[in-house]
Amino acid sequence: MLNQTKQYLKSRHYQYEKSYIRPLMTPESVYVFKFGREALNNRVIIRYSHTWTGRRKINEIDLRLHKQKHPRIFRTEKELLDYLESRLPQREHQEAEKEQERQTDEENAK
Repeated sequence: MLNQTKQYLKSRHYQYEKSYIRPLMTPESVYVFKFGREALNNRVIIRYSHTWTGRRKINEIDLRLHKQKHPRIFRTEKELLDYLESRLPQREHQEAEKEQERQTDEENAK
């Protein structure tokens, strides 16, 4: 599940961890996918069910990036990938700028 997303994260050098939850009271199964560079602080929650033929049917994909209060909800993996491709490069750029600022501050402190 989410093979394209896993390949995208691997190409960007993100670590990820996956786990499966079978809730007792609902017919949907839940797949939790945590990812991040240093800490696994981003989360994708996939709620899916099975069709009568046994195939998996994704009902909803929730994405919570670091410190987001409300999840972004997607219907398909393609929508999720489009959003990640637009947001992750911006976040990487911000992190790189912060790292450069730290390095210049350390050099100035010496």
